[in-house]
Amino acid sequence: MADKAAIDNVVFDMGGVLMDFDTHLFSHLFVSNDDDASLIEKALYANPSWPLLDAGVISEPTMERMARRRLPQRLWEPMHRGFAEWQEHQPTLPAMNDQVRRLHDAGYGCYLLSNAGIRWWKMKERIPSFPYMDGFMVSAFERLMKPDPMIYQALCARYQLNAKSCLFVDDNIDNCQGAEAAGMQALLYKGDATGFERSAKNVYGLSY
Repeated sequence: MADKAAIDNVVFDMGGVLMDFDTHLFSHLFVSNDDDASLIEKALYANPSWPLLDAGVISEPTMERMARRRLPQRLWEPMHRGFAEWQEHQPTLPAMNDQVRRLHDAGYGCYLLSNAGIRWWKMKERIPSFPYMDGFMVSAFERLMKPDPMIYQALCARYQLNAKSCLFVDDNIDNCQGAEAAGMQALLYKGDATGFERSAKNVYGLSY
């Protein structure tokens, strides 16, 4: 703790931390067998071009056209319906959302930094902890993505945060390293909210 700056703000990733991006679930929404769902998952959610949505580089109709090229025509409609509605079925991760609420109530600044597409405007209403966030930044609207240090710097500039006093939380090690390159402290989230709280308190000195 002696060599770490005091933490005043906690910056949270969304997918894998506050919400579960469950592509297996999304792929099964409108098909009745695992084989068809697997085809949809590979063609759409696991498509190498999916990150371009989060980067704001391609549109959703373009992404859907790319997915169709990888699917038999009989699966175009169930894929389309699932793609149109997946955010309505996205599971929440209650334990970590409760961590945000508790940190906010204890006086810490809480922020969201997510690689997500323009559909985020529909998704945010389902994030239980969003009312406790003091600010947010989403990749598609910035044309910047984690782990590029520039997006963390942009968040700090927008909300006048000292990067050294920010703890960034993400389930992706590359994104944590990007935060550290931008001057933040970073905690790799491993799916255990109790473990997160223990590290937040014992390693980073948070009190809540």
